[in-house]
Amino acid sequence: MMTKEMPKVSISEAIGKGYNRFWHNKQFYRVVKGSRGSKKSKNTALNFIYRIMKYPWANLLVVRRYSNTNKQSTYTDLKWAANKLKVSHLFKFNESMPEITYIPTGQKILFRGLDDPLKITSISVDVGILAWVWVEEAYQIESEDDFRTLVESIRGSHDDPDFFKQITLTFNPWSERHWLKRAFFDEKTREKDVFTLTTTFRINEWLDDTDRARFEDLYRTNPRRARIVCDGEWGVAEGLVFENFRVKEFDPIEKIKQIQEVTHGMDYGFTNDPTTLVSSVVDLNNKEIWIYDEHYELAMTTQDIFDMLRRKELLRASITGDSAEPRLIKELQTKGVRRLHGSVKGRDSVMHGISFLQGFKIYIHPRCENTIEEFNTYTFKQDKEGKWLNEPIDANNHIIDALRYSMERYHLGKGKDKKEKYRALQTLGL
Repeated sequence: MMTKEMPKVSISEAIGKGYNRFWHNKQFYRVVKGSRGSKKSKNTALNFIYRIMKYPWANLLVVRRYSNTNKQSTYTDLKWAANKLKVSHLFKFNESMPEITYIPTGQKILFRGLDDPLKITSISVDVGILAWVWVEEAYQIESEDDFRTLVESIRGSHDDPDFFKQITLTFNPWSERHWLKRAFFDEKTREKDVFTLTTTFRINEWLDDTDRARFEDLYRTNPRRARIVCDGEWGVAEGLVFENFRVKEFDPIEKIKQIQEVTHGMDYGFTNDPTTLVSSVVDLNNKEIWIYDEHYELAMTTQDIFDMLRRKELLRASITGDSAEPRLIKELQTKGVRRLHGSVKGRDSVMHGISFLQGFKIYIHPRCENTIEEFNTYTFKQDKEGKWLNEPIDANNHIIDALRYSMERYHLGKGKDKKEKYRALQTLGL
């Protein structure tokens, strides 16, 4: 039964096209993979605000891989959705927790991260039952076992003819090797009672012409990435520059203590390309690179970069940056980033750096989202006959370039930097 106050706007106008089946589906798994800009997160948020008001027995658990990422993503999206439906006055928004309460009934929208599984398994609610889960950016969950633990948190029943339990997953499909494909999309291995949907930017009437042109141009500049970013299709493994990587949970502090070798690299951009920073633990004996931190941001000024490095406590760290920006490097050095220096460039330096990286096992921490994306979409060029060339496509490789710069001292004979152990531990709060 519906509560007295329902949205005062047209639901069909609010959600736009492309999500009608998703909106009304009540199967246990509701799984949406989609391109960037396909409004999947916004539509999911609209749907849950509406449902909380419609079904007084339901509470929602919103989950991301890391709990601290909810506040600037799912919580903000749900608050936006309540404003969009003109019902924000009916909800209490507690940003500090975060938590959202539907005032007329006391129903809750709770936010958690898989980095603290005990807080998920011990959830209890005062009104109704915990009936729904929304897993945003589900691709970041590298362990299927962690997901199964989450599924077990949805238990119990309610005496209502409209009652249903449901887990909603939304994500960008970066690689066909991910367990999500096997669990929900492959006919022979998929779970029972699953609804799947693939969305694209073309159904998003909120995009302007500039955004649409940028997506369309990607088909020309990087067709492989367009398959994922524009069409919402699975990234395929064929033609990858790096096949020696995997996403893996690990403790950066323990790795730094154990291996005692840390390196940092930067690539610079502004309008169209981001400025990036990547930090890694390097195990030279076992030929392993453990990428534990990243920064990825457009339109950063010199002061912005300095402030970012200060927040990360890297002002005294040894950092190798793109030598194509000597003025920027000099400005940062003048401000106090004294151990920042330019990369070595020359004939075949890119392929030499890539070949060196290919000799390592590379582990990427799940929180390094942009690093994961680049490694899954960085491919070699093809000739007119479709044969792979020994030359990568120079696109969407800004973190990879930064990583390549950071590793120069090992293959160019500059040696190790033991001081970086202590800098890195300081960065991580020790």
